[in-house]
Amino acid sequence: MTGNTHIIGGLAASLAVAQVTNYEPILLVGAGVVGALIPDICHGGSKIGRTFKILSKVINTLFGHRSFTHSLLFLGLIAILLTSFVDNKSIVIGILVGIVSHLLLDMATKNGIKLLFPIKITVRFPITTRTGGTAEYLVFAALSVLTVYFGYGVFGKYL
Repeated sequence: MTGNTHIIGGLAASLAVAQVTNYEPILLVGAGVVGALIPDICHGGSKIGRTFKILSKVINTLFGHRSFTHSLLFLGLIAILLTSFVDNKSIVIGILVGIVSHLLLDMATKNGIKLLFPIKITVRFPITTRTGGTAEYLVFAALSVLTVYFGYGVFGKYL
């Protein structure tokens, strides 16, 4: 999936979580968008990879694309780091929700992900799409509708 689809996916997922929890919605949603970009640090051409070029190159050299940073191991390590060093639960949950949304979206691509890294099994959904293809634009549109729906549920009281 493209960076924009990951952003809207992180936004929709964190808004959905904000709707059913008591976490601070602004922090949760902002962190969700950031979290949705983090796994692609392993790809130099990604939004986050272009921002942190050296770190991206090191991670890509060590692990390749869609392996370690797209795994349950990475998710668990990030959860441990965040809960150890970040006091705000809204931010912690937001980042984790964003990462999970990223993993789910990349599981919907033909290349899939190494979810069980270091086991070299590729995990993908039975129905997949090509990154940047027509189906991805339909996913983007559906996530946009969900973002409006969940956003209204979370922030509608301010209108």
